[in-house]
Amino acid sequence: LEGLDGGTPRTIEGPLYVEGAPLSVGEAKMVDGKTPGQGMLLHGKVVDEEGNPIAGAVVDIWHADSKGGYSYFDPSQSAFNLRRRIETDENGNYTARSIVPSGYGCPPGGSTIKVLEGLGRHGNRPAHIHYFVSKASYKHLTTQINLSGDKYTYDDFAFATKDELVIDARPIADKTLIKENGFEDNYFDVEFNICLVKTDKSAAQDMHPRERASQ
Repeated sequence: LEGLDGGTPRTIEGPLYVEGAPLSVGEAKMVDGKTPGQGMLLHGKVVDEEGNPIAGAVVDIWHADSKGGYSYFDPSQSAFNLRRRIETDENGNYTARSIVPSGYGCPPGGSTIKVLEGLGRHGNRPAHIHYFVSKASYKHLTTQINLSGDKYTYDDFAFATKDELVIDARPIADKTLIKENGFEDNYFDVEFNICLVKTDKSAAQDMHPRERASQ
């Protein structure tokens, strides 16, 4: 897109964002304690193009549960489950404790999957995690990461995969780290660092305008 070069690559928002997720500083627990799944520590640093940390950037994260369902759209989940906004700390860091998401497919029998099947295509998406990242004087970033190893990572029907956004989920079994990071058992470590691009254009600092769900 014109004027959007540089920084962390952008990709699609998707249709399942919900406005108004709880906001915290530095770190957040995304899972409500009732949702089963493999523990995941999601963390990273937000920097500018010179590598300087950006404090006070809002990292808005949302993803599916281990069955591919999203809160708000899946009535079995609590409000804002697996949805959080985290303001980066003085060193530009953010940390989220969550669970490993699952990929999902278009609903069977729906119009979308009928069109895809008519074209000889499937309707599956790999495991992924959505991000909005924003800070005054920087271009708003809409992106998502894919977890490596998913069978659909490079066969996403939504064509959202980019090589720079495929991230390893590193298994952690060290008992000291498990305790330090607030888990009860082995977890996966996912590090995603983000680079924002400065701009003086106010329109570029805002998310793309469209109707979004809120609660």
